[in-house]
Amino acid sequence: MSPRTEFPSPLGAGRRSRGISLIELIVFIGIITVGIGGILGVMNYMTRASADPLAQKQALAIAEAYLEEVLAMPFTYCDPDDANAATAQSTDAVNPVDPTRCAATLEGMGAEGETRGSTTTPYDNVNDYSSLPTGAPASVDGTAIGGLSAYSVSVSVAAAALAGSSGTVAANDAFGRPQSLRVTVTVTGPGTTVVLDGYRTRYAPNALP
Repeated sequence: MSPRTEFPSPLGAGRRSRGISLIELIVFIGIITVGIGGILGVMNYMTRASADPLAQKQALAIAEAYLEEVLAMPFTYCDPDDANAATAQSTDAVNPVDPTRCAATLEGMGAEGETRGSTTTPYDNVNDYSSLPTGAPASVDGTAIGGLSAYSVSVSVAAAALAGSSGTVAANDAFGRPQSLRVTVTVTGPGTTVVLDGYRTRYAPNALP
C-alpha cells in the first residue's frame, strides 16, 4: 500500500495567517510620524545653521579691516595738526614757544574736530576712533559698502596697561595721558557677533600721517 500523503487544510492555513490589527497600525503610524518629525527637525536646523558660517566670516572680515585701520594710525604726543607734533618730547603742558612741547593741542581721547572719511579733516590718530559712531560698515573715505547694511560696527578705544615677557607698559604716562591703548572692534550681523581686541603703544610719538 502506498504511503498516504496529507496536505495542509486551507481552512487551517487561514487560521494561522492574519493581517495587522488596528492597534498595531496606529502604533506603526506613530513611530513613523516621530521618525519623520525628527528627520525634518534636523534638516531644518542644518538649513538655518548653514548660513551662520558665512555671516560669521563676513563679520570677522569687517572687524579685522577696522582693527587694522585703527592700529595703523599715528599715536603722537600732540594732535598731528599741532605745529610741534614732529618735535614734541612729552605730553607735558602746551607751550607755544617750546618745541619739545605741544604748541596748542595735546592728543586726547576722541576726535579733535575730525571725522572718519572727511576729505579735509579725517581721523589722524588712534584716539580719534573713540568718537566713531556705531553704524554700517563703510570704507575709509566714508562710503557705505553695498550689501553690508545688515552689519553694524562699533569701536572702543581706552587706556589699558600692556603686560609682556620683557615688562609692562603702563596705561598712562607721567602726565596722566594714555600711552597704551586697547582697541576693541565689535561687529554684529545676522545671528552673529564678533569682537576683536588689539593694543597700540606710543612707540613713534612724532610719526605723522
